Amino acid sequence: MPDVSHTFDQLETLVQKHYTNPDLDLLRRAFAVAQEAHKDEVRLTGEPFISHPIAVAYTLAEMGLHINVVAAGLLHDVIEDSAVELDVLKEEFGDDIASLVDSVTKLKRTVKYRGTERYAENLRKMFLAMASDVRVVFMKFADRLHNLQTLYGQPKHKQERIARESLEIYAPIAGRLGMSEIKGELEDYSFAYLKPKDYERMKSIMDIKVREKGAYVSRVIGETEHMLAEAGIKNLQVHGRVKRLFSLYKKMKKHEGDLSKIYDLIAVRVIVGSVEDCYTALGVLHQKWRPAPGRIKDYIAQPKPNGYQSLHTTVFTSEGEIVEFQIRTQEMHDLAEYGVAAHWRYKEGSSQAAHNMRWMEELAQIQRELAGKKNFLEQLEFMKIDVFKDRIFIFTPQGDVIDLPEGATPVDFAYAIHSEVGNKCIAVRINDVMRNLDTVLASGDIVEIVTDKNRKGPNPDWLKFAHTRHARKKIRDGTRNTLKGWFAGVLRGRDQGKKTQTR
Repeated sequence: MPDVSHTFDQLETLVQKHYTNPDLDLLRRAFAVAQEAHKDEVRLTGEPFISHPIAVAYTLAEMGLHINVVAAGLLHDVIEDSAVELDVLKEEFGDDIASLVDSVTKLKRTVKYRGTERYAENLRKMFLAMASDVRVVFMKFADRLHNLQTLYGQPKHKQERIARESLEIYAPIAGRLGMSEIKGELEDYSFAYLKPKDYERMKSIMDIKVREKGAYVSRVIGETEHMLAEAGIKNLQVHGRVKRLFSLYKKMKKHEGDLSKIYDLIAVRVIVGSVEDCYTALGVLHQKWRPAPGRIKDYIAQPKPNGYQSLHTTVFTSEGEIVEFQIRTQEMHDLAEYGVAAHWRYKEGSSQAAHNMRWMEELAQIQRELAGKKNFLEQLEFMKIDVFKDRIFIFTPQGDVIDLPEGATPVDFAYAIHSEVGNKCIAVRINDVMRNLDTVLASGDIVEIVTDKNRKGPNPDWLKFAHTRHARKKIRDGTRNTLKGWFAGVLRGRDQGKKTQTR
């Protein structure tokens, strides 16, 4: 078995290295609670279960997210898998961390797999439902990534299903949020299970190319560092970047298997201290090596729709080799790797409202990008922001998602499911607790309507708190029909009485 404490030590070392005055005591307390909660659990891989939350927390720390999110990553499974209650987490770690853990727990309980199309639709709405705190989405990505990394422990049919939904649902969303590092990882791990022969073929190609080109690219990197330093560029980093396997597979299909048309198998990435230095570096490279026509792209002046910024150029080196360069600042690099998540790192001093506004802007941008696309996996129909602000997303116990206006009650929810569910409603459970029918619902609530098949119709008093026009109309209609039925029954009884008297 792996040394769990050493694995946590690695997490602690990472946090100490990348964070300014991190609350290590918070992290240690979260680890202690998680370790105790999962002490008797073992994953299908044979590893102690605690290895999973540590891996999730490590990924969140690599993203540079707030220490609260990293701590929540350690705790994200304790409510679902142990006797630890939400109130205990609130008391021990505060409302913020407890809320994150609660949201991830609800997410796991509600979004169930029951066929690809239905699951995809529910997952899409789930991301919207949790969009009021985007950190929950980051936690979900980190959780899914480690599950893919340890997918070998699952039976084959689950391997395929988890890999497919990761490739077709999670990875595109990560890409739309500019999280290329997470997207690439999700794609490559999924690719290995869905198309193992193609995966091995791409891996073999890359292994050969790295052996063939590796030494030469290393010389180019050394020469580039020397040239740029001489040009006065400071805070300089130059390193190689190997193309991801699934990305290579897609390009090979596009070029009908012609590897000679793919120029970025191994690229050189240049990271500098300022935007001015980006353009200076580009000029220095073009003075030394001839640029390939049509291969210069300025994504700094004109960023990609997901916010990606860099200068790209492909050059012919002195030996006639073709090398692609990507030039960017450190902030551009972090944003390219972790997208929306990195915005939090660079805006740490701003308010929660400002962070959420950035998230709303990202959703609006995604919607604009994908307008008119037909394929679900391309379109992910995110709702308009002005509508979204006034909507809540409620889960059925089966994992379906019902969207309602803010202020909606269980009665509105019942009628949104079906008129008969509304008409025969007698009680409600919200998050497994019995509540009044006039309770105002909140996004993420799991709502179960209790019905009585013998009930004749709705209670007219429900009009006092029913919020949606649809529910109010159904209550009025149902009340009228009940009264008509009652009145017809009275008349039938009276007529029957008259006939008896006549006899």
